Amino acid sequence: MDQPAHIIDDLFAGLRRRPDVEAANLHAWDATDRLLLETAAAEGRAGTRIAVIGDRYGALTLGAGAVLEPEDLRVHQDLVTGERALRLNAGPGARFEQLPLGADLLAGAGTVLLQLPKTLAELEEIAAAVALHADRDAVVLAGGRVKHMSLGMNRVLEQYFTTVQPQLARQKSRVILASWPRSDAPATKFPVLEHLAELDLAVAAHGAVFAGPKLDIGTRFLLDFLPTMPAAAHAVDLGCGTGILAAMYARRFPGAVVTASDQSAAAVASALATARANNLADRISVLQDDALSTLPAGSADLVLLNPPFHVGAGIHAGAGLKLISAAARVLAPGGELWTVYNRHLPYLPALEREVGATDVRGQNPKFLVARTVRRALR
Repeated sequence: MDQPAHIIDDLFAGLRRRPDVEAANLHAWDATDRLLLETAAAEGRAGTRIAVIGDRYGALTLGAGAVLEPEDLRVHQDLVTGERALRLNAGPGARFEQLPLGADLLAGAGTVLLQLPKTLAELEEIAAAVALHADRDAVVLAGGRVKHMSLGMNRVLEQYFTTVQPQLARQKSRVILASWPRSDAPATKFPVLEHLAELDLAVAAHGAVFAGPKLDIGTRFLLDFLPTMPAAAHAVDLGCGTGILAAMYARRFPGAVVTASDQSAAAVASALATARANNLADRISVLQDDALSTLPAGSADLVLLNPPFHVGAGIHAGAGLKLISAAARVLAPGGELWTVYNRHLPYLPALEREVGATDVRGQNPKFLVARTVRRALR
């Protein structure tokens, strides 16, 4: 173990999070990455075809390449920021392939390294894909921080694998070994589709999407102000999730072209499925992007934003501030940004500074809704 540990130390020391938010209290790897790599080495998984799922910034993929020397290395990351960070951390000449969750990622894989996701729904979608496409003798090493793990994760894995063995915890992380994918595993059910009666809207959701097919309370509050929003030629649902805001805006303003954008592959796939389920796909386009980086400046008349207040597992305002700056760039002068956010977050000064004149349109004990008009370009 000494040699793998030395390789891991050297590798992790050079990792960065860019283009994701970087700060002194945010890191590009954690103890789970290290434990997964060391466990894989100890379990004799070197040299196999390896699929990596849930790598955040490259620690698992680059670590697997260095420590396990796989025959073939493929990786799926839900967030486009993770994909870009991996490529930046890898530099030229690195040998791995980035792929969607599915057969191309998992066919022939004998080892799967998995950073356990936040939700059981996402874990179920991943486990179903592994059981369907990976080798019959494949082994999944699923790791997470102990405080974020639950017995429900074991129960999900037991539906799809014959053997599920939690290992001893170390440095507040734990690995679960799941092996022998079940031939009688349930078929995948994703994206799930539910009808929201209060909106009369069908909502589709892949496992990794925040709030699943439900209506989160921030979005519900922002929708109260939909009748007072302007009719835009081009509206953007920034951080679209399942695309509820995009669909409701497109339905109310049939002359608008709407872009639903998110950094999550699962989110944009969900938003597209939501648009199709409500016969709005001809008016809503989806875009997986990091803070609208590929949209031209001044190309939108309206941006709707329900920003996250977490970066990974930690509370941090940086992600929301990044999206506010993105909205400022893509809005044409006179365009409007409508934002709903938790009252305790320091977004009001940022809206004034980055975008323009801001007035509070509504507030309740938890949220505040603000309307900001893009100032004329200097």
